[in-house]
Amino acid sequence: MELPLVGNNARRWILLGSVAIAAVLIWQATQIALANHLIQSQSSERIERGIRLVPGNADAWDRLGRYRQWDLMNPDPSSAIEDYKNAVQREPTSPYYWMDLASAYEDAGNFGDARAAFRHAEGIYPASADVAWHYGNFLLREGMTEEGISEIGKAVRVDPSLLPQAVSRVWHANHDVNLLVDRILPPTLESYLAAIDFFDYAQEPQPALLIWRRAVMLGEPIPLKRSFPLIDELIWSDRSEDAEQVWLEALRAAGKPHERAPDNSVVWDGEFAEPFSDGGLGWRWEPPIGVAIDFDAARQLSGTRSVRLDFGGSTNLELNEPLQYVPVQPSRIYRFHGYLRTERISTESGLRFSIVDPHHLSDTNVLTDNLTGTNGWTEVNAEVQTGPKTHFLLVRAFRRPSRLFENKLTGTAWIADVSLIASDTELKDSKQ
Repeated sequence: MELPLVGNNARRWILLGSVAIAAVLIWQATQIALANHLIQSQSSERIERGIRLVPGNADAWDRLGRYRQWDLMNPDPSSAIEDYKNAVQREPTSPYYWMDLASAYEDAGNFGDARAAFRHAEGIYPASADVAWHYGNFLLREGMTEEGISEIGKAVRVDPSLLPQAVSRVWHANHDVNLLVDRILPPTLESYLAAIDFFDYAQEPQPALLIWRRAVMLGEPIPLKRSFPLIDELIWSDRSEDAEQVWLEALRAAGKPHERAPDNSVVWDGEFAEPFSDGGLGWRWEPPIGVAIDFDAARQLSGTRSVRLDFGGSTNLELNEPLQYVPVQPSRIYRFHGYLRTERISTESGLRFSIVDPHHLSDTNVLTDNLTGTNGWTEVNAEVQTGPKTHFLLVRAFRRPSRLFENKLTGTAWIADVSLIASDTELKDSKQ
């Protein structure tokens, strides 16, 4: 069956209706665009104008509240509270608007309402790390430490990326490392190492040590370099026994050789059997300009390898490495022993060994004889007396710059069989 054709009048009314609908839609879209433009501005007056165009927009009210609350020149928490109330009235299921309201209540000193608003947000979204985090920090600020730690622990369990901040906040709120370990840190190597990093940065070796013990007890492999910041902090704190224990534990956890020298030398790997660790209590080498390093056989000596230093003649350098921090006991006599060999070492300033207390230079500072030119393997011995406060010695290869600036260092030097062994003699009280 054929449909009758629409007449001209009907077509005209359809066209007019379509135009009217389009005009209304264009007007509404223009109003929304203008409102959005005003709401996104940096003026409370313009934001208010935008809200008048879309009074039911909860996000617009929240934005106005945040502008008033955080206006550095003229903060207005009371007005912000009213704005946030308008936001939660229009969208009561948003935990973020409730948290903003709680923040404004706190700024206004209305802590009871602030806590109620936070709890309302948590009731809406109990699994939110963001809500638990902000609520926990509020509780810590208000001195409700137990509840605050519980909330922060919940946040960390949901979002592990919050862990470094959580360690900082909880530690500053309550200097109880056991509480931190038991309530905040998940029992994982990653979380323990992150906490150790925080305490190393804060120069707090004691809590770092306790957490290190927990990490070692997991029995998991630990990269050796992860122990270096803690050991450095123990070195600078002059805690030699702790540093030595952490070093041995770190070597064991990294699957590295960790047996002590058979001659009871306190120098680690004085025979250079292993590559330099460049940290901890092992050998360190940060290559200065003009020096190349390698390892050679120790030949007729008893050691496994020797260290070879090649000087290219480009600088009049000061040499302070390879070096090692060695734990020792105060007020003791040690026997230093090592070998040096040189080939065509130029200038009057050659190679030596230096043994110093890095924290108390006046207590222990030993410098062996200068070796220049060409020399076969030369035995170097020295008596080293530690001071009453000496807990570490810095053992290193050493060269002073030549007195003549243009004297560039050329040639090759070898180092082998380095040891430092405590004698049976303990210094008397007169030394102290």
